[in-house]
Amino acid sequence: MPRRFTGWPVQAFDLLRKLEGVPSAAVREQCRGDRERLVRAPMRALLADLADADPRYADSTVWHFAEEPFWWQHQGAVVRLARNVELGLRFDLDGLRVRGAWHYPDPGQVRRFRAAVADDDSGPQLVKILSVLPADYAVSGEVTRRAPREFPPEHPRSDLLRYGSLTVKRWVHPVDAVHTKDAVEHVLAMAGELDDLLTWLAHNVVLPTPRAAG
Repeated sequence: MPRRFTGWPVQAFDLLRKLEGVPSAAVREQCRGDRERLVRAPMRALLADLADADPRYADSTVWHFAEEPFWWQHQGAVVRLARNVELGLRFDLDGLRVRGAWHYPDPGQVRRFRAAVADDDSGPQLVKILSVLPADYAVSGEVTRRAPREFPPEHPRSDLLRYGSLTVKRWVHPVDAVHTKDAVEHVLAMAGELDDLLTWLAHNVVLPTPRAAG
């Protein structure tokens, strides 16, 4: 199937430079049509190509501009893989960033995550998954100062037990790849690198769906 995405034009960067700082409402309105055409529409095309390549990526959203200047300066999108587990994309003057994330957890998800980390089967699996990611991925999340009290301080995965969310991200490089259809292949390759992590999170963090009474 032919690619829909052909790259962000160079003019997209020129437009985002006009929106730097705190652009007035008049400036934002003046840029609205060009921003839709040059910035947001290519992201929609990229998401469509991802869904064509893998049906798991079909549940996606490309953010609108909203009122905050930040969302005019950064074009975000998400592919939802499970509840609060997603593949995120962001295009801005720095290029295109790809992120695998479990965040904004529902009540009970943090407890499930920590139980899975502490488990002697699933916990080492997560350690291995993180250890084999390419070194240029940055790992972050909401982290407490110490592991929860229910786990011994000497627990071998005490660092991971401190997490209440988990995000792994890096930029597409070279940056110039965003100007061509090759960016689709870069994103698909990075999604493949993040697949084991996102699958682990979907399996171990997401709460079971209550069964309907019958």
